[in-house]
Amino acid sequence: MTVLRFKDAENLGKADKEEKLKELKIELIKKNTAANKAGKIKTKEIKKAIARLLTSLKKQKDTQK
Repeated sequence: MTVLRFKDAENLGKADKEEKLKELKIELIKKNTAANKAGKIKTKEIKKAIARLLTSLKKQKDTQK
């Protein structure tokens, strides 16, 4: 579910990107607070997805100027 490719992030609308970003941040917090640290790969994947969304949002803002 959290695998998000850059092409997919580019195709999302601004509202969808922001909603997905909120979901991913909440999921990251839940993973970090869990006592089981076996999900480090999942955490890394979530961080990458967040970075892709933020990059896409910034790129979208720059093109609107």
